[in-house]
Amino acid sequence: MSNEPITLAEALTTFDALWSPRVVTRVNDYDVRIAKVEGEHVWHVHDDTDEFFLVLSGELHIALREPDGERTVRLGQGAVFTVPRGTEHKPSSAAGASILMFEPTGTPSVGDRHDAVPAHVDATTGHPLGQ
Repeated sequence: MSNEPITLAEALTTFDALWSPRVVTRVNDYDVRIAKVEGEHVWHVHDDTDEFFLVLSGELHIALREPDGERTVRLGQGAVFTVPRGTEHKPSSAAGASILMFEPTGTPSVGDRHDAVPAHVDATTGHPLGQ
């Protein structure tokens, strides 16, 4: 990891892969990841950690399966949302979005339990930026 400033807009121009995060920096034992997303991801659960989302551009929807039933949160540019650990969820973006996630290093973006991972997802724990 470089100890130089990173411009997220520039970092997002360095890759095109969807749902395949890049690690832009680390904070203690956490990755700060960016990703380009479009279409639907997979239903998944993180058993031991919350998952933080910040929408950098576009709109992200997160379907949630909670004890009281299913609901979908809609996040526009600049919105943040944390999915609590143990909550089954499925992010999606019809028109595409760029997002930032904050997760413990090594956490798979598809959680601990998940549907089949599509072939276009090339990294679930994040590539270093520039790869």
